[in-house]
Amino acid sequence: QRARSQFAQAVADLAARPQSIDTLRSAGVVCLLRPLLLDVVPSIRQTAAIALGRLADYDVELAEAVVKAGILPQLICSLPEENRYYKKAAAFVLRAIAKHSPQLAQAIVQCGALEMLVICLEDFDPGVKEGTSWAFGYIARHNPELSQAVVDAGAVPLLVLCIQEPEIALKRIAASTLSDISKHSPELAQTVVDAGAIAHLAQMIPNPDAKLKRQVLSALSQIAKHSVELAELVVEAEIFPVVLTCLKDSDEYVKKNGATLIREIAKHTPELSQFIVNSGGIAAVVDCIGSCRGTVRLPGIMTLGYVAAHSENLSMAVIVSKGIPPLCVCLIEEHEDHIKAAAAWALGQIGRHTAEHARHVAVANVLPALLDIFVDTCSSEDLKAKASRSKALKNILQKCTYLPALEPLLHEAPPSIMKLIIGQFSKVLPHDSKARRLFVTTGGLKKIQEIKAEPGSLLQEYIDTINNCYPEEIVR
Repeated sequence: QRARSQFAQAVADLAARPQSIDTLRSAGVVCLLRPLLLDVVPSIRQTAAIALGRLADYDVELAEAVVKAGILPQLICSLPEENRYYKKAAAFVLRAIAKHSPQLAQAIVQCGALEMLVICLEDFDPGVKEGTSWAFGYIARHNPELSQAVVDAGAVPLLVLCIQEPEIALKRIAASTLSDISKHSPELAQTVVDAGAIAHLAQMIPNPDAKLKRQVLSALSQIAKHSVELAELVVEAEIFPVVLTCLKDSDEYVKKNGATLIREIAKHTPELSQFIVNSGGIAAVVDCIGSCRGTVRLPGIMTLGYVAAHSENLSMAVIVSKGIPPLCVCLIEEHEDHIKAAAAWALGQIGRHTAEHARHVAVANVLPALLDIFVDTCSSEDLKAKASRSKALKNILQKCTYLPALEPLLHEAPPSIMKLIIGQFSKVLPHDSKARRLFVTTGGLKKIQEIKAEPGSLLQEYIDTINNCYPEEIVR
C-alpha cells in the first residue's frame, strides 16, 4: 500500500513540473496510473486522479492518451459514493480533458460523465460544486451541441443555485459556466433565463469582487445579445443605472464587460438605445472610452455607433454627450487596425443622418484623420476594416456641407473621394457668396481647374456648376 501511495504521489508531483512531462509520457505513465483508480485505498485513488488531471491538462496528446486508455469509465463509475477529495480530483480530470477540443469534450459526454457530474453539483461541499461547475463550463463552451448536452443533463437549475451560495469562488465559476452555456444560441440562453438566472446575476453587479463582476456582466451580455426579447428581460432586471458604475471600475475587464453588456442591449432597437440614453448611459460610455486604452475601448466605441445608427435624435444625443472627440482620439491614437475601423464606423453612423450631424463631425476635425487612414497604404489588409473606414468617410461626406472642413481635403483626396467633395461644393457655392469668396482665396477654385474630368461625366458637371458661380476672368 505504501509503495502504491508513494508511486501515485511521485507521479502527481512530477506531473506538476513541465520539464518532467516528456519523461512521464515516454514511460507510458497513463497506463500505469489506470489500475490505481480502482485501488481499495481512497487516498490512492484520489492521488492517481490528480496525477492524471495534471497530465491531461498539460497538452492535447496526453488528454487523448487518457481517453484512449479507457480511463473515463473507471474514473466516474463510483463517483457519487466517493469522498469530496476524489470528486474534486475527478472533476479536475474531466475539465483538463474537455478544455482541449470539442472531440475530447464529446468523449466525456459519451461515457456518461454528465449524469455523474450533476450528482456532484448537488454535493454539500462547495469545493466539489466549484470543480464540477468548472468541468461543465469547459464542456459547454465549445459548441451548441455540447452546451445542449449540459442543459439536457439538468445542470442549469443547479448552477443557478450555485450562484446564490455564499462562496465567492463558487459564484464566479457558476456565473462563468452560465455565460458559456448562453453564448451559443437564443434557445440555450432562454434555458438559462427560464431557470431564473437573470435576477440573481443582476443582484451581483454591485459586488465588490472584480472577478465575480466580470463573469456576471459576461453572462448577462451573452443572454442579451441574441434577441430583443432577451435584451428586454435583462433591462427589466433593473441593471441600470448600477451597470454604469462598472464603466468606472479600476479593473479593465469589468469596464470592458460592462461596456459589452450595454452594447449588446443598444444594438437591438431604438427604444432600448433611448432607455440607455435616458439612464445617462451615453455620457458614462464616453467617459469610459476617454479613460482607457486599447481593446477595452472597443465595446464602448461600438455602443456609440449602434445608438447613433438608430435615428437622428439618438445620433444627436451622442453628439450632445460629447461622443465625437474621444472617437477622433481613437482614430489618431490607437495602433490596432480593428479599433480604428470601429471608431471610423461609429463616426460614420453619427454623421450620416443630416447636414447638421455631418457638420458636428467635420468641426471636430475628424475628416483629415479619416482621410489619412483611408489613403494610408500600411493600414489593414483586412478588407472588412478597409471597407468600414471608406464607407464611414463617404457617409459623412455625402451629408457634409460645412465647406471649411472640406476644403483642406481637396488637396490630398484620391479621385473617388474628390468627386464627393466637389459634389458638395457644387451644392453650396451657388447659394453662399461668403463661401464663394473663401473658395477663391484659399486656392480651392484653382485646385478644381487642375482636375481632368471626362467630358459629360458627373464630375465635369460639378466642376461646371462651380465655375458658373464666378466671372469668366476669375476662372481663367
